Amino acid sequence: MATRERPLSPHLQVYRWQIQMATSILHRGTGIVLSLGALVIAAGLLALMLGPDHWNCFAALAGAWYGQVFLFGWSWCFAYHLCNGIRHIVQDFGHGFSIPAFVRSGWLSVIGSLAITAAIWIYVLAGGGA
Repeated sequence: MATRERPLSPHLQVYRWQIQMATSILHRGTGIVLSLGALVIAAGLLALMLGPDHWNCFAALAGAWYGQVFLFGWSWCFAYHLCNGIRHIVQDFGHGFSIPAFVRSGWLSVIGSLAITAAIWIYVLAGGGA
């Protein structure tokens, strides 16, 4: 019995990158980061519950450069996941399935998340979050 060559499944070497691929991967990745951030929020609440010394330690870590980088990244993940989730809800109602609409809504999710993150951090750095 002769062996037959099986067809290969398409993969990233066959397709060129498109916004649809990037938004799908980013949505999953930001969901993971949001889960990790939820653990940080729980740790902050636990530190708050344990008293001023623990809270001051947590606040010092969050205020350090690496804490600020994490908070900035987490806030972008939140904004992106929110924008892309709204996009998915709109598509669940049967709108935006044409290729141009799909590409446009993908870019709107990315640009909208950057705008929301910028607005949050402008507010925080201007002293509104302190």
